[in-house]
Amino acid sequence: MSWFSLESLTATITRSRIDASTGKVVERIVRSELVVVDDIGLLPAGAEEAEALYRLVDAAYEKRSLIVTSNLHPARFDTIFPKGLATAAVNRLLHHAHVIVTEGQSHRLTEAIEGHGVQPLVPAS
Repeated sequence: MSWFSLESLTATITRSRIDASTGKVVERIVRSELVVVDDIGLLPAGAEEAEALYRLVDAAYEKRSLIVTSNLHPARFDTIFPKGLATAAVNRLLHHAHVIVTEGQSHRLTEAIEGHGVQPLVPAS
């Protein structure tokens, strides 16, 4: 399995441009049986992030399993990415996809409010 945040995927693809190894880097990533790109839409995104995601989605299309997590439905990716790249990536993502939409309270926030997993700080002596 390969796991990336959108930020780390973009950094990996951007670095590969230095020695023109982008194709090889993307091929190496999609050798994994499962590739995960986590938290799309949490941080600002633009053309570089869209290009990195598109390159991965296109390379994995109909070859590898790809999980994408986002606080946005894929149909709204064009609100954070340039429309052309967003449309092309989402077209491939949704073609054979299982879209799972979750709703409700964050379990992390609920646990924090209830005091679970919270330990008081003890001053160092």
